[in-house]
Amino acid sequence: MKKVISLIMLAVLLLPVVAVAQINTSGNLGTTFGLGTANLQSTVIRIIQWVLGLLGLIAVVMILIGGFQWMTAGGNEEKVASAKKIISAAVIGLIIILLAWAIVIFVVQTTTNVTN
Repeated sequence: MKKVISLIMLAVLLLPVVAVAQINTSGNLGTTFGLGTANLQSTVIRIIQWVLGLLGLIAVVMILIGGFQWMTAGGNEEKVASAKKIISAAVIGLIIILLAWAIVIFVVQTTTNVTN
């Protein structure tokens, strides 16, 4: 039984090696992922913008969840307090995200001006 389990585990571990052998890497992988021939600075900016945009979306969803919880509280003070905490935390998070965005833009513009 140990041999069978060992053989199955070995097959599971070696299967990705066989799959990777079939990949054709002759093409330009940068264009596949939307990066193209962009320099490092613009790539980092795009990644940071994507992450901050995702975090902003999460903050807005949390504000909506807090608002829904507040509307459905039905006068229950504990639920209202919980909803207020959710909304205030989401607003603070959104402010932090916007400040992070401003800091990134400032740093990028400063480093671009210095290096040019």
